[in-house]
Amino acid sequence: MTTLQRIFIPLVILVVIASFFIFKVNQWEQAVVFEFKKIESSDFEPGLHVMVPLMNTVKKFEKRLLNLDQPPRRFLTSEKKDVIVDYYAKWRISDVEKFYVASNAGNIEYAKTELISQSLDQALRAEFGKRTVQEVVAGERDEILKIVTATSEQLKESYGIEIVDVRTKRIDLPDEVSDDVYKRMRSERVRVAKELRAEGNEAAERIRAITDRDREVILANAYRDSEIIRGEGDAQATEIYAAAFSKDKDFYSFYRSLNAYKNSFKNGNDVLLIEPTSDFFRYFNNSKGN
Repeated sequence: MTTLQRIFIPLVILVVIASFFIFKVNQWEQAVVFEFKKIESSDFEPGLHVMVPLMNTVKKFEKRLLNLDQPPRRFLTSEKKDVIVDYYAKWRISDVEKFYVASNAGNIEYAKTELISQSLDQALRAEFGKRTVQEVVAGERDEILKIVTATSEQLKESYGIEIVDVRTKRIDLPDEVSDDVYKRMRSERVRVAKELRAEGNEAAERIRAITDRDREVILANAYRDSEIIRGEGDAQATEIYAAAFSKDKDFYSFYRSLNAYKNSFKNGNDVLLIEPTSDFFRYFNNSKGN
């Protein structure tokens, strides 16, 4: 036997023997040590730890976040109508000893289906049952999920499971509910449109009435002002005529006669049947009008 073999063989035997006395805990793990199938300890930091072979056994669990992805489920709203909810949850093992006892010896699938799923379904069912379809679909989804996350604290206390977050991927309505909701929403939109149209027509009529009234007032004021101006003009013309007549009555009479001749005979085909001795021909033969 060579020197290398003398060194290597005892070393291998030592490593094999040590493997029965030492176990390793990684950063992402947490471990439970059992003494004859009874939990002895679970408070282990990452690194190497010692145990007694045959007496002690070790079971390791994830310390990282775990995912629960639920298939779509039906929940009833306050209107007794179904909604189909597709949601998921992020969770972790907060107390490994409680989790081991509650989850049928640390069965992850059992914890998902029997503990977490049932608790979240119950909380969601309670929250959806307080709200209408419109509130669930349109407005209060985040509030519902916050309440569900808060109510899941009982999982932490009873089973050592901490729900970190709950999110919905989709909330759908069954076909029969969708048709009913859409019809109601359409009717509501039609009602609002009619109200807005009626308010618009009312405002238009009011504006039109005010405009017509203002128009009548403006026209009446304009007619009044024109009549006042016309009356003032006629008064001034009368004064001028009176002043001119008082200065030279004969000239004023002659001037008026000339204007009368001019207006009467401005067209070449005009014919007047008047006695030659009438006052109209006063200045026709005699410029002095005698």
